[in-house]
Amino acid sequence: MTIAKIIAGRSASDIVSCDVTTLVSEAVTILAGQRIGALPVMRGGSVAGIISERDVIYRLAEQGADCLNMPVEAIMTSPAITIEPSTRIDDAMALMTKRRFRHFPVVEDGALVAFISIGDLVKDKIDAVEQEAEAIRNYIQTA
Repeated sequence: MTIAKIIAGRSASDIVSCDVTTLVSEAVTILAGQRIGALPVMRGGSVAGIISERDVIYRLAEQGADCLNMPVEAIMTSPAITIEPSTRIDDAMALMTKRRFRHFPVVEDGALVAFISIGDLVKDKIDAVEQEAEAIRNYIQTA
């Protein structure tokens, strides 16, 4: 299975993102208001990086509240590691585990088409296991 299965039916216009010039304090407000852990950071229509809760926490610990008045470009994780819709779900999970992050911008032909989290990948795996268990139950009942 590929990432395309997970993002099917999603619209790129639904992606919550920010610009490189957005203040960290504004990004924090977006993260909290949307109850999300990260945002893709855009520059001129392309993904420039990602700002996550961790980025904010680490910078607050280093520099204090002054970092809240900085543009997100100063604290974001960059360059963003992106995947394509054709990426296998297992490969995306392995990369997240290896690199220790929880979000991926999904890019196709240079354009951001989706933003997925580890939760999206885990949900897909759980759904697959539940379907397999149901199939086994049905097989046993008819055997």
